[in-house]
Amino acid sequence: MSVHVIPGDPPVELLLRRSGRARRISLRVSALDGRVTLTCPQGTPDGMALAFAHEKADWLRQQLDRTHDAVAVGIGCDLPFRGRLLRVLPGSGRGVRAGQECVHVGGAPDRAAARLEGFFKQSARDRLAEASDRYAAALGLSYTRLTLRDTRSRWGSCSSRGGLMYSWRLIMAPDAVLEYVAAHEVAHLAEMNHSPRFWQHVARLYGDFSTPRLWLRDHGPSLHRYQF
Repeated sequence: MSVHVIPGDPPVELLLRRSGRARRISLRVSALDGRVTLTCPQGTPDGMALAFAHEKADWLRQQLDRTHDAVAVGIGCDLPFRGRLLRVLPGSGRGVRAGQECVHVGGAPDRAAARLEGFFKQSARDRLAEASDRYAAALGLSYTRLTLRDTRSRWGSCSSRGGLMYSWRLIMAPDAVLEYVAAHEVAHLAEMNHSPRFWQHVARLYGDFSTPRLWLRDHGPSLHRYQF
């Protein structure tokens, strides 16, 4: 891997990475830290890869502008929870209580982010476990375990051994989006691919999934703006 800079206002620093699995040149901007990665197949000349990045310079700067809008989670910020933007306010005791317009966080203000993260993770686990159980039962199948992570590149996965993994940030998205991702991953218990049969399982479990799938594409990256 090597570091290169696209000149301009502002200059864009990127990491050039070669991959034996890559079939084409691609660019990725991390929604978490704004890091730009230029991936290309083995044997691709540096000049060809960098020329591709130069052509996308305006798009790269637009994406980087979005990542600069990071939100430090704490008292007084607005934070999405189950598709609603809630104002974070002080609360009594040490717990977290979410309402329709605000979420109250007890304890010391400097611990608010940690308490909210814990509350979000537990809420995500409860809802994803319930949805996964329901969808697996509908297929007559079972999964081996359910884990939560803070993944950058995917919202969920299903291992060959039947283990389900989800991003806990799904609890920040509308309920329909979380339900769709659960249906998607559970459907992999029956089909470990994205064949027509797989998508038939997803449609059988969830119904018309076009709207939540589009929401993830358009709005999913913004959930990584929130820094706990």
